[in-house]
Amino acid sequence: MQAKTAVFRRKVFYIPGYDPFHPRRYRELYRSEGAAQAEISGYLLHLTPAARKGRYGWHVTTAIEGRRTEAEIEVLVWSDIVRGSMGSGILATYLQLFRTAWAYIGSGALFRLMRLRKGPVIAALYPVLFLLAQLGMAVGLCLALVALAKAALPASLGVATGWIAGLAAGWGLLHLFRRHDNRFFAYYLMHDYAYSAQAGGANPPELEARMALFRHEIAAALQGDEDEVLVVGHSSGAHLAVSILADLGRAGGIPATGSGRGPRLGFLSLGQVVPMMSFLPGAGRLRADLHDLCQRDDLTWLDVTAPGDGCAFALCDPVAVSGVAPASGKRWPLVISAAFTRTLSPARWRALRWRFFRLHFQYLCAFDRPGDYDYFRITAGPLTLAERFAGRAPSKSRIERAVSGHVTMAA
Repeated sequence: MQAKTAVFRRKVFYIPGYDPFHPRRYRELYRSEGAAQAEISGYLLHLTPAARKGRYGWHVTTAIEGRRTEAEIEVLVWSDIVRGSMGSGILATYLQLFRTAWAYIGSGALFRLMRLRKGPVIAALYPVLFLLAQLGMAVGLCLALVALAKAALPASLGVATGWIAGLAAGWGLLHLFRRHDNRFFAYYLMHDYAYSAQAGGANPPELEARMALFRHEIAAALQGDEDEVLVVGHSSGAHLAVSILADLGRAGGIPATGSGRGPRLGFLSLGQVVPMMSFLPGAGRLRADLHDLCQRDDLTWLDVTAPGDGCAFALCDPVAVSGVAPASGKRWPLVISAAFTRTLSPARWRALRWRFFRLHFQYLCAFDRPGDYDYFRITAGPLTLAERFAGRAPSKSRIERAVSGHVTMAA
């Protein structure tokens, strides 16, 4: 480790959730929100292009808490896999809808998830209900045109003309809804939940292959001379990070705490939706990974959610609620709240309160009344995750009761 007077150096790996967009959006978000947080909190933060070529990331230099820090932040990209999974047409999407609904209802997972938090379950039901409403409107338009044609034209001609016009109009309406899904997010969310549930909670092969590459990248960084390697998983990226780090630990790739032979390892899970996967019957691999990771003493795992985020399982301990906490007790995660209603000013909270998708990304943004959670201090400040949250008590309102009906773990 470097002396306290030296520059603090960190490598950050950011794992996005189910997001089809180019990772440059995360650089621009970090640039704009980091500048805003620096101005609010009175520190210096500056972005430059990444030093390494062939990867997508950026370099951050800061002067925070009286010390200079340098951080290399890299996005571990799987947006190409997401885009490939979103190529389904209208009919295929409706087939996904029924398969996904059955995956959660038939397994009993949906009803158990409702016992945790209503917000993310409503978010999961929204695309189902909205897509069914679109289908209902298309069918209604079709039948209305059939009835109109039958009333205006001779019987046989009216029926044929009505059905041709009705089917064309109904299909056109469905296409119109899909074309404007950037306003409704029904298709996007449907593809998201369908991708997670397609194998009953198991990761598809192409995703497992990408996760193996991510693991090698993190393992290589842990052989470097940084003070800390920090893995950040947001939304569904959190459960990917759990599995990647569990694999890394089982392979002996994490330096022992205090050994002096490598950086400290930190894991920051933000806005996690782990139960959406871990409650499914085929998620034995994820449940085993949660069980293993929660016991490790060679990393620090901080889980941050907020009750104001209706898309996350706020303050639900992902290990405990999945029913895989060891009988002897667990070490991680430390579950805390970003407490949007306190860390955002009343005016800012009113502006964001009903912007559900924007709030789901608030963890990566500036707070105008920051508490001990500050994304930019954590990712670019001069303290490791372990040091920054040493002695921090978990949230008193966290949920730790075992709720999942499926608790078998992969060997």
